[in-house]
This record gives sequence, C-alpha cells and structure tokens, in this order.
Amino acid sequence: MLKVNNVRVPLVEELSVKEAAAKKLGLKKQDIEDLQIVRRAVDARRKNNIYLNYHVVVDLGISTKQAGRLLKDKDISLLAAEQLAEPVLGGEKITGRPLVIGAGPAGLLAALELARYGYRPLVLERGKPVAQRVTDVQRFWQNGDFDPDSNVQFGEGGAGTFSDGKLTTRVNDPVMGSILKDFVQAGAPKEILYEHKPHVGTDKLRAMVTGLANEIRALGGEIRYHAHVTGFIVNGNVLTGVTLAGGEKIMSNAVVLACGHSARDTYASLLKLGVGIEAKPFAIGVRIEHPQELIDKAQYGDFAGHPRLGAVDYALVYHAPDKSRTAYSFCMCPGGVVVAAASETGGVVVNGMSMYRRDSGIANSAIVVNVGPQDFGTDPLAGVEFQRHYEKLAFRAGGGCYKAPAQNVGSFLKRLPPDLQCAVEPTYRPGLTAWALDSVLPDFVTDTLRAGIAAFDRKIHGFADSGALLTGIETRTSAPVRIMRNNETKVSMTHNGLYPCGEGAGYAGGIMSAALDGYHVARAIMAKFSPLS
Repeated sequence: MLKVNNVRVPLVEELSVKEAAAKKLGLKKQDIEDLQIVRRAVDARRKNNIYLNYHVVVDLGISTKQAGRLLKDKDISLLAAEQLAEPVLGGEKITGRPLVIGAGPAGLLAALELARYGYRPLVLERGKPVAQRVTDVQRFWQNGDFDPDSNVQFGEGGAGTFSDGKLTTRVNDPVMGSILKDFVQAGAPKEILYEHKPHVGTDKLRAMVTGLANEIRALGGEIRYHAHVTGFIVNGNVLTGVTLAGGEKIMSNAVVLACGHSARDTYASLLKLGVGIEAKPFAIGVRIEHPQELIDKAQYGDFAGHPRLGAVDYALVYHAPDKSRTAYSFCMCPGGVVVAAASETGGVVVNGMSMYRRDSGIANSAIVVNVGPQDFGTDPLAGVEFQRHYEKLAFRAGGGCYKAPAQNVGSFLKRLPPDLQCAVEPTYRPGLTAWALDSVLPDFVTDTLRAGIAAFDRKIHGFADSGALLTGIETRTSAPVRIMRNNETKVSMTHNGLYPCGEGAGYAGGIMSAALDGYHVARAIMAKFSPLS
C-alpha cells in the first residue's frame, strides 16, 4: 500500500479522485485496485482555478520495480502502520468506581476509554438525555421558557451539541485519528476521517452523542442523568467523593471533573474547598450574520455555490495598533443560525449553530475581543462575575424575556440609533430588540470591534456592509478559569483524586480538543489505578 499526497482535482475538470491519482502516478486507472481517501482540502488560493487536494492510500496491481520508481517521488511513500500503545495499568485500588462529572465530549471520551479497560465508570450528568434536552431547548427558543439544568450549556453532549460540530483543533495528537473513528462508529459521517475541516453539525452530533453513551454502557459503564454534583467530600487534601443535589453521597478517589465552561456553581464549590483555581483570559463580543452567498463569493469567486464546495467559512484576525487588543472571528458557522445559549436565569448569551448540510443560507460567526485579569481582576472567579454582569445587562436590554439586543452593522459602526433592518432574516430566537450594543459591552470591546469589522471588510468585501446584523452578547468563548493540575499525572495540584478535564477546567477549546483531553485524563487514571474487572 502506498500513500500518495497532493492528488489534485481541478473543479474545472470532470475528474474522479481515482483518475487523478492514476494521472499523478503515471498509471492506468485499472492499475489502482483500491483507493482510500485520507485527507481532503480545498485550495482556493487562485479563485480562477480552485481545486480539491487529496491525500490517498492506494493498492496497486503493478510490479515491485514499478513501485520502486514511484517511491522516488516526494509525494509518494510506503504506508506506515499506525498503532496506539496499550495503556500501562496501575496497581492502586479505586474506592468505589471512577466518577466522571459531565457528559460533554471530555467526559464521554474519558468514560469510554475507562470502560474499555474494565474500570466501569459512573458518569454524573446534571442535565437530561440528549433527546429530552433538545425538546427543552427548542421550547426555550420558541417562548423563552428557560430550564437552568437543561439548556444549550447543560445536558448530555455538553455545549458542543448545539454548535456547528467542528472537529478541528490546533493540537497535533496521534490519538486524534482513533477518536474520529470512535465518532464514526457512534454515528458521525465517515467524511470526518479525511476532511481537512471536519464537522458533523448539530443534527448528526446528537446521534453521535447517543451512540457514544450506548457504547459506554455496553462496555460496563453507567450514565446517570439529573445527577447534579453540588459538593465534594475531602479528607485533608484528598478528594474522597461527591455529594448530589438530593443529598446522596458517592464515594470515589478518582473523580474526573469535566463540568464544561459554564458550571459556575461547581467553580464556587471547588474554590470554597481550597482547590487550586486561577482566573484566565477569554473573549467576549457579538455574533455577526451575513448572507452566505456573500461569504462564498468572497472566498470562491465564480466557483461560489459549486456542489463540491458547499458553504465556506472564514477566519479573521485584527490586532490593535498598540497590540493591547485583538478582535477575531470565533466558532464561525456557515449556513447556520444564531442561538440563545443562556445557562442562568436572567442572562442573555448567544452562540452559533449549523446543521450538517449547512443550508440555512446565512453565515454567522462570533466577533470577539480578548479580555483578561487586567480587565476584571485576579480573583479566581472574577472572570465569571465579569461575564455575568454583561449577560444581565443584555437580558435587561432585550426586555427581560431572553430576547437579545441587536443592531445592524451600519448603525453600530456609525454610532447611529440602533436599527434592525438588514440583508438577512434574523435567526435568533425568541427574538431581537433594537438596542445599542455599546450599552451592554465595555467601551474597549466595542471600539475594538469597530476597528476589527472595518479591517475585515478589506479581506472580505461587504463584511462591513450595513445589511449585516450584530446580535449580543457572546461571552462563553472559553472557560474564565483554569483548575490547576499536574501536567503529567493530570491530577489537581492541590487535591489528590480530582482530575480536572476538558474545556471547563481550562485545558481545551472545542469538541476535539476536549475529547482528546478526556482520553488522556482517562489514561492517567489507568496508570495509577487497577481495573475493577
């Protein structure tokens, strides 16, 4: 088997991947007995000649001599077998069962890995199963009926369940391929195994979450819903168990804390116990909506709308001249919608979401500005209070019924009375209120947003058009805290038995990086403790 990189398929030609691979190899199509795609990316650097770039694995019906000739090409190599190392299992005894707090991507992957090796984890999820959670969220979007334990932030699947379902990460980890295979096995589309920018969409992601949960159960794990951890049992500096909202105590000296970035009550409980927590930077801002065709045209030119391309995303960054602030796009959702993502009564939070097909016709993205302890203080929970303050302002500005404050880009940039007239049908539910976003965000944020949006228009013509719509406010870009842990053992720096994990603990920034962290935390627990069966 040979791996062949940079097999190019121009969109101007009707050429299959197999035909393109044969052309690159200087062989006949029938010489390729089997072909598997391992990577697919779009190269749009030349808008008059966009092509798809593939890396493939081929099985060839050719002689050894011919194969030797091919291997002289830098793009061709023998396929190297990849195999993950089996874990080294420790010898200490776990009290009870390993507990996993939270059924988001970090918690689910930690539980899956533990279950595979006989540790029979118990997952404690404060919210509901994903199907019931979807019903609660849709009711909230329709009429503002908010459930503080079942919403976009809390429930099976975590916050990523209501997102674009991106699986990209800046982390270069050999485990990633194995986790993507787990996702496909659980119900994700097979294309995520090779797409350069894989995504599953919120609709496919829900099925995938259910599949992961079922696999955990099949391997001996257990998932309990409506199991809100409200307290932690400690003996000196050792965590020995947890307490649930109803008073039930569950003992364990191996507790994975994968609570997600909005579990503010959990942060407060940990801090009261003296668990090492520090404030960390994050970002806040707004969601911006454009017609998707405007973005497609800017990125793909005359090839915009080509069936092999789909809706395109973007990534934009602006640095203030004095380098003190940065405005950037975050969690861009092609063909998606803006959603209400509150996790507390009396606060407005926005996020973005797309279905797998990305076919809403509207592009939306967070446009956010960095904030840090220099803005809100060094107290461990100062960032939480900073978020909460502006979320409450947005709630009141929207009318106190979870409508969101919004205005078109023209009225925002020119500081005119807020206006909702725009080139898109606004997607946020339960609805919008025309309101000046300057009154619900710090001045340094809105000033940087104005400069950033103007700069982005020079990269994507029309980005600053008056017809674009801004909806506020986006505050949950990442956790406002980091729960300090040992880099090697993954255990808390202050309390043995506690394993901070994923985005909520400050060690991930999306579905894939959270899943990877869950996997590695599980492996760290295995290295210390022996299996239960």
